[in-house]
Amino acid sequence: MTRADSPVGQLRRLRAVLRQERDSKGYTQRDVAEALDWSPSKLIRIEKGTVGISVTDLKALLLHYDITERERVDQLVDMVKAGKKPAWWHQYRDVYRPQFINLIGLESSAIRIQQFQGLVVPGTLQTPEYATAIMRAYGTPESNLERGVEVRMRRRDELLRSGGPELSYIIDEAALRRQVGDREVMTGQIRQLVELSAYKQMHIRVMPFSAGPNSAMVSSFMVLELSEEQDDYAMLLETPDGDQLIEEPTEQTARYSKFFNELQDKALSEEDTLVFLDELLARLGEDE
Repeated sequence: MTRADSPVGQLRRLRAVLRQERDSKGYTQRDVAEALDWSPSKLIRIEKGTVGISVTDLKALLLHYDITERERVDQLVDMVKAGKKPAWWHQYRDVYRPQFINLIGLESSAIRIQQFQGLVVPGTLQTPEYATAIMRAYGTPESNLERGVEVRMRRRDELLRSGGPELSYIIDEAALRRQVGDREVMTGQIRQLVELSAYKQMHIRVMPFSAGPNSAMVSSFMVLELSEEQDDYAMLLETPDGDQLIEEPTEQTARYSKFFNELQDKALSEEDTLVFLDELLARLGEDE
């Protein structure tokens, strides 16, 4: 299955087609809603992806947009059906809130993922031991720890499989200096970062203390590039009031993509990052 063929990818493509067809006809959302005897909010939610779309509603829209060719209609109907197929992450809906489940779905269709993390090692790079210590510190119930670790490991496996996205991480030095768990946990985590750096699609860089402050270091964030179309981004922004997932391209998502590029200019190169990690491992060994 390609990235675009994932359930989330199929539904995103379908929504893009519906918006493009409406725009090509010169219709407003209110025009279409009134013609179909829908509330305007229904079409808005369908185009934004906050609700699903039934095959019946899809065919009504296609007929209104003069899309009647059998092959074309069947192709779009297949997108609806593909988007409703259960995905592996759905089994964790009892553990995580819908926003996090939606994030995993977006990861499944992304072609590039860029993440800056200033506080801890990014979740998809964590070892089971580090992840357990972090979740305990965050107050995760003991009954959910095992499945919480499981989903982190599954996310990484899915991202690293053949055909997965290009992965770029910038980790602030503070996140690597902060002890999570005991020395053994930290040693295992640093070693794993070194091992993951060997993957061709994986780019891990450290933002050293010596780089000083930067206007782009406003928060930890993740930018997901979802297609080759210009500025087709989604984004996760971590804030003191909770994570904010932005699932459609906005000026904000484009701005944070530029922030990431600015951070790359300040971060260590991938080669120097490996040197930094080796030196950190040596210091951890000296403390034993």
